[in-house]
Amino acid sequence: MHRTKVRIVEDALDANNTIAQANRADFARAGVAVVNFMSAPGAGKTSLLERVVGDLPGVRVGVLEGDVQGSMDADRLAGLHVPVTQLNTDPSFGGECHLDANMVRSALGALPLDEIDLLVIENVGNLVCPAEFRVGEDVRVMVSSVTEGEDKPLKYPLMFRTCDLVLVNKIDLLPHLDFDLEKFLHHIDQVNPRAPRMLLSARTGEGIEQWREWLTGVAAGVREGAPA
Repeated sequence: MHRTKVRIVEDALDANNTIAQANRADFARAGVAVVNFMSAPGAGKTSLLERVVGDLPGVRVGVLEGDVQGSMDADRLAGLHVPVTQLNTDPSFGGECHLDANMVRSALGALPLDEIDLLVIENVGNLVCPAEFRVGEDVRVMVSSVTEGEDKPLKYPLMFRTCDLVLVNKIDLLPHLDFDLEKFLHHIDQVNPRAPRMLLSARTGEGIEQWREWLTGVAAGVREGAPA
């Protein structure tokens, strides 16, 4: 029985990867760079996007907003006059706690790929499942806020291990928290020593310019046919 369960999981991931490759091929044909944006609930993904999506020099940004229900985050971003497409996992996809390649594929027809250079897929807030499913992205970015504690890289290593950039958000709160930043960064190094990290605050704007430049570089890399 245990072997059967493992086989089913492997088959599901293989099927997902096949669809993810098809998604990525479609994005590449359209010349669109894709960021899979992940975090735990409340880490500040939407706030960090609000800081940059309306102001990336020379880059037209679109957002695919993933949530179990509702459109609150999508409504916030749409107010910045960027194209936003809502993708809810409930009820169409059983209320899943992540986006997978098939869900993203179901939304391709609603995405204005010919009008954007960079698509940010804001994944459902979760530190486990989103890391397991490729969706056709070029790069993965995860947000970890200092309010979550410095143990998260060790407790949820796959999320940190599979990302290309770690954003450490809410650093304006450090004076008010019992949070050891050096210990947290050391824990990241233990699971993914090659992942760059940025320290920033969506509230104060600290570090946002670096985040903006990084996204601009991702878009430019795809446009030029170079690795992002």
